[in-house]
Amino acid sequence: MKPDTIRWGFIGCGDVTKHKSGPALQAADNSTVVAVMSRDLDKAQKYAKERGIKKWYDDAQQLIEDPEVNAIYIATPPSSHATYAIMSMKEGKPVYIEKPMAATYEECTRINRIAKETGVKCFVAYYRRYLPYFKKVQELVNNGEIGNPINVQIRFAQPPRDLDYNKENLPWRVQPDIAGGGYFYDLAPHQIDLLQELFGCILSASGYKSNLGKLYKAEDTISGCFQFESGLVGSGSWCFVAHESAKEDRIEIIGDKGMICFSVYSFQPIALHNRDGRTEFQVENPEHVQQPLIQAVVDDLLGKSVCSCDGISATTTNWVMDKILGKI
Repeated sequence: MKPDTIRWGFIGCGDVTKHKSGPALQAADNSTVVAVMSRDLDKAQKYAKERGIKKWYDDAQQLIEDPEVNAIYIATPPSSHATYAIMSMKEGKPVYIEKPMAATYEECTRINRIAKETGVKCFVAYYRRYLPYFKKVQELVNNGEIGNPINVQIRFAQPPRDLDYNKENLPWRVQPDIAGGGYFYDLAPHQIDLLQELFGCILSASGYKSNLGKLYKAEDTISGCFQFESGLVGSGSWCFVAHESAKEDRIEIIGDKGMICFSVYSFQPIALHNRDGRTEFQVENPEHVQQPLIQAVVDDLLGKSVCSCDGISATTTNWVMDKILGKI
């Protein structure tokens, strides 16, 4: 029997839950947050009280077993995603996992295997698929505004962050044993997922990686190439130790009749170049960027519709990243 309300328990209550997902999970129709967990009980209590959430824990198993919780949101670093997802699904509770789905492709396959064995659903927070900004890009491609796509290019560069220089207390995102890789593993997933949403699965990928800044152990400069199932080819370059003047966030979709340029993180106006010249589209996103996807997840769990942002589709993104990094 389907529930009438999805009652979420959070494992992890860091920044992403404060600004992107938490408010959306509380604002979505037929959705409420009833419990949160952090290894720091005081942190969990403070987070819960500030947001009117009635329960808090410092033990993930206790939260998962809470009978009032019927779905789990996993918002911890990637190294623990598989463990918490499997624990939750074995308890019969569907999961919504922050991206990337896990720290390795192999861990993603483990999650999918348990989902299949238990029949419990797994979703992954590739929320950009559902945002109006990227829906507009998809519309322009589907309407043939650039003809047949023949090449895709990702270019991303950013300077080091202040914390990257603190060797005694580096961010978890540049610690491969926690994050799965460096900033590439944190930021490239949204880009790769979006391209696969537009053009289908990437079936071949390879790349080169280097650590040129020597600020941390993880790779900081990456070049990759890939090919989609349709035969479309693409490439990407990522640098996380660039000079400020080289900062860039850009994807180009090149067609035989034009080109579309857009950003993934800065939401610069979408630029269409074709026989009519250059046209810009400024598309506004909702206040809580994860809300469109979260509503789709909730509606799926309530049996109202089907959300395609599941563990199977998310796993291919980890596969592509691991291939580019030479991990598989």
